[in-house]
Amino acid sequence: MRKVQKFFNTAGPIKPADHYNIDPLTRIELEEIESLIYQKKYFVLHAPRQTGKTSCLLALRDYLNARGEFYVVYANVEAGQAFRNNIHEVEQRFVGAIASRASIVLNNRIPYEVMEEAEKEREGFITSYLRLLSEALDKPLLLFIDEIDALVGDSLVSVLRQIRAGYDQRPQHFPQSIILCGVRDVRDYRIVTSNQDIVTGGSAFNIKAKSLHLGNFSREEIHELYLQHTATTGQEFDEGCFPMIWEATEGQPWLVNALGYEVTEEMRENRDRSIRIIPEMIYKAQERIIYRRDTHIDILIDKLREERVRNVIAPILAGEDGDVEEHLRDDDIQYVVDMGLIVRDKPLRIANAIYKEIIPRELTWARQQTLVQQAAWYINPDNSINMEKLLLDFQQFFRENADSWIERFDYKESGPQLLLQAFLQRVVNGGGYIDREYGLGRGRTDLLITKPLTDGYGGPLQRIVLELKIKRGDLEKTIAKGLEQTVGYMDRCGGVINEGHFILFNRDKSVCWDDKIWHRREEFGGRTITVWGM
Repeated sequence: MRKVQKFFNTAGPIKPADHYNIDPLTRIELEEIESLIYQKKYFVLHAPRQTGKTSCLLALRDYLNARGEFYVVYANVEAGQAFRNNIHEVEQRFVGAIASRASIVLNNRIPYEVMEEAEKEREGFITSYLRLLSEALDKPLLLFIDEIDALVGDSLVSVLRQIRAGYDQRPQHFPQSIILCGVRDVRDYRIVTSNQDIVTGGSAFNIKAKSLHLGNFSREEIHELYLQHTATTGQEFDEGCFPMIWEATEGQPWLVNALGYEVTEEMRENRDRSIRIIPEMIYKAQERIIYRRDTHIDILIDKLREERVRNVIAPILAGEDGDVEEHLRDDDIQYVVDMGLIVRDKPLRIANAIYKEIIPRELTWARQQTLVQQAAWYINPDNSINMEKLLLDFQQFFRENADSWIERFDYKESGPQLLLQAFLQRVVNGGGYIDREYGLGRGRTDLLITKPLTDGYGGPLQRIVLELKIKRGDLEKTIAKGLEQTVGYMDRCGGVINEGHFILFNRDKSVCWDDKIWHRREEFGGRTITVWGM
């Protein structure tokens, strides 16, 4: 068996001996964290899933333990989630997780012995345990609690309040400093108890001194990470790959590593390290990751079904006016921000190109599976897409099925655009890609279809632009504006654009289908655009 070289990590905390990595201690405000610890503060570290929080906590634990001033214990308390409002069972898992990890740090059984003593105490089990453990040690205890927001309801309220109960006894009789780590800031918790009361995290844990947020990789860190692969294997990346990786991920750590692993390991032909990685390979790796729906992506997909997520994503997907943001609940916005799905730019936008692609594709996945259309029906002898034939067929399909199919979408405001995208994806999955542009204030969805005409890399491409819009107001004025925007998007895409199409959906139920369904060609800015009414 050959020795495995380092590789890009997509599962769990990094192990520097095994994985290419950015030093976790450089990703956190180490000086500020040390200051908070010496000030005996309790604070929060939060970030979306799979951004490297656990790796940072473990590196910080090892760094501080090596200095010998403290006993630093990391514990993951996610196991308590299964017991929900059963406070006793959650306490047992919570304390058990700490005892297990503390016994490794101390290299003795004291944490387990203290656990038995704490069960005899009358105060809360967690409060008693942390007090007795702190008193049993000859140095102050620092405690890093990971996945704290996996706990829910009565149990989470109990845990937070029991930690708060011992706060004034630190450091001799309680941990000197505690870091609570999770996806959300404790202040943003809205905890629903078993009797349906709402308890905010800020009231249950009002001793929090600060909230620290773990960010994404920078462009420079992405470059550094990928060049570790080059240094280890000799395999080079074309410089054109790095802008593409940044646009696809905007530094989201799991996505950055997943692209790296896909293009260097999963794409088997690239295991030949003499092959130079080029941008087309990165694009192919991105498509494969999206299509395979890895765990990270599956978690995001599941969240799309939540009402508070839909409240925020739906207007972005539909391209509604930017002022709609003023009418969204800030707590809903912050929840979706904390998940990593959007960023608080002006206006709100989807966090990166991969998520922007995942959302409409997932929302149309079930519809794609029930479509009878086959890619081969619309492929010309030269392997290009016959877009006119495809859109003529879609017009008839839309006429016959629009009302019933759109009603099945969770995101009905974007139903017409999503239905066309499902139709297109069904065809393009036969070999090609769709890039999508949508967002608050755009009032439209822009699509760029890229279809390789030959196998392999570097061959000729067919590139087609489509602009999708819901008709609002005067028809001819809407068409004039749509032509201008379609040509503008074609220009922004650069390179050769073979076709441009402007699709206008008329949702006015008082207009008959014979008046809605039409198409014609228009000239604008030196380009020919086919305009389709539906």
